[in-house]
Amino acid sequence: MAKTINNELFPAPSHGAALATQQSSFVPHTWPGVSVSSTAAIQSILIDNQKRFHVFFNERGFHNHVAHTALTLWCLGADEATLETTYKMHADYQKATYASPSPITHGSWRDHLGDEHYYQAYLQFFISELRDKSHDVLLEEYIFAPNANVVESEVKHPEMLSRFFAGLLHPFIHTGLAVEFGLPGNFAEGLAQAAVHKLDSTSISLIPASSFEHTGVSLVSRFTQAVGMSDKTKPTNKTHAFTILAKVLNDPRFTPGKQPDEFSFYIESVAKSGEAIREYVDQWSLDGDIEKKVEELLWTNVLIYGIGGSEKSGNFNADFFHMHLVTSSLFLPSVISRLKRSSQELLLRGYFATCLAWYISRGRPELDIARFFGNSATLHPTAPGPQPTPHKDAIPTPSSSVAITPNPWLQIIQTTLSHPDDHLPKLQRALSEYASHFGTIPAGYFKDTELKNAELIDGTLFLRVAGLTATRLGWVREGEAPLGDGWDRRGFYREPKL
Repeated sequence: MAKTINNELFPAPSHGAALATQQSSFVPHTWPGVSVSSTAAIQSILIDNQKRFHVFFNERGFHNHVAHTALTLWCLGADEATLETTYKMHADYQKATYASPSPITHGSWRDHLGDEHYYQAYLQFFISELRDKSHDVLLEEYIFAPNANVVESEVKHPEMLSRFFAGLLHPFIHTGLAVEFGLPGNFAEGLAQAAVHKLDSTSISLIPASSFEHTGVSLVSRFTQAVGMSDKTKPTNKTHAFTILAKVLNDPRFTPGKQPDEFSFYIESVAKSGEAIREYVDQWSLDGDIEKKVEELLWTNVLIYGIGGSEKSGNFNADFFHMHLVTSSLFLPSVISRLKRSSQELLLRGYFATCLAWYISRGRPELDIARFFGNSATLHPTAPGPQPTPHKDAIPTPSSSVAITPNPWLQIIQTTLSHPDDHLPKLQRALSEYASHFGTIPAGYFKDTELKNAELIDGTLFLRVAGLTATRLGWVREGEAPLGDGWDRRGFYREPKL
């Protein structure tokens, strides 16, 4: 690993900048356990990863997750031995970085989009841009600006916002981590990753070109005009994301069929359903407090993954793809705080459309809210294996399960830190943050939405889902073997694959 620390690109990770500049009340926290040695280790890992490895580790474009996993483990309190061991384990299969055919300049930055051979050139270009420009300015210029997305004189539009959400949201995740922790080196990597990412689909169906026409008309009006919505389908001030989710659940156009091809299912789904998805997303109102709209998406994605994964059989289908909807949502507050209002709306609509597309492409599982919240067994997860014997003075009583596991989150985070899977820490961190912020939400809070039984949803959602996930993937610290393939990938389709 790197022996010399570059504090300009990779300073010690911190939420300090977010606390100072972010207007949102939602700022993630760092768990106790971080230390001088663990911080030196994370800086060394991030520097070494950038120096040695490409952003993709194989020819299919699978993503290098080193920075995501290392930063998450550090934030959860992992020590340097855990960080270094995890890095060595995942560095083993990474692809070495290499020089690009030519440099990227201000005049050529749109010429090689979607070409992974230019990753190193884009990385150096964005590092140089950071010397004079802030994260905020670069996001606006290279992700949200009209000429970063639509250029009429070119055969192919740049579509940088679509690339930002491509590859199961990984460029957004990578950039979001960098914004959250104040890491310029990772921020440049995130923008470079977006630049070399191929488009997942005819993404114009999810993010129409007309969205970037700055005519002085509000974004809501422009989206409405883009799809020719009638007055009856225009968003109202009270149209909640749950209501949009309910409409998607009830639309026969999205009825799942046979299990699709394991690599092309998302592209095929967007090609078939993209315009219908956009119609619904355009009905979602973004008037008023943008922070509340962000919160709607955080809850929505946990419903999709957690309640969608809770099957009638009692099994939990920990879907690999839906899990990313939760892990990515954690970075919405950080990125949103850096954008002007029109870009915030573009981000939220594009993100919501992408998440619904993934939900539909995986088979649109039903959301049996009543069954999920009626299961008292998920209220207080407890790790398996030998348990401590409380002293007679333990409260509330020595025989109480609460005396043995006073706070289930502590057990969940402990086993997560020992788990070899590189996605599990990201999911459990997101769920623990949501539990901290929304754990006091009572049943009835969502009663005015159109989602069936939404009035039963409360703040126990996040702990329940975290416990189900820990059980499905294995309590390795307590002696259980990890789930064979890491996550479930069978989807929620009604017919077997032909």
